Amino acid sequence: MSAELDTPVAIRRTAMDLLARREHGRVELTRKLRQRGASDELIEPELDRLAEEGLLSEARYLESFIRYRSGSGYGPARIREELSQRGLARADIEQALRDSGVEWSERMREVWQRKFAGQRPHDPRSRAQQTRFLAYRGFPMDMIGRLLSGRDLDDY
Repeated sequence: MSAELDTPVAIRRTAMDLLARREHGRVELTRKLRQRGASDELIEPELDRLAEEGLLSEARYLESFIRYRSGSGYGPARIREELSQRGLARADIEQALRDSGVEWSERMREVWQRKFAGQRPHDPRSRAQQTRFLAYRGFPMDMIGRLLSGRDLDDY
């Protein structure tokens, strides 16, 4: 795919090929088309057309990304940051996280169980290790504290 994208038809074809593989956000798709040699003047109208036709959807991209990353064991803070880095609007990200239906406390418990075999920390060092791991994964500190202290997480 090293051919120059100098016509709307070529840009549309390439964009549709990329979208057929997986959902993309508008910013990400624009970047990929630029890397392949397309100009912004030709990219924008084609992406507008794809969005009007329902082939390019930020909402679907957000839903797909959240499902994939949460399924990989990442929490809402990490997912939020990754989506922000991909150029999506903060309000759209927050709405998608709320609408995702992911039980973050249950997801965190699964990740913790897999990593630490359900062994609660027995000393400050192991508590710090487990806290760092879960925080790096993007889970909120209050939720982490409740899990590691053995308090009920059903409030989340």
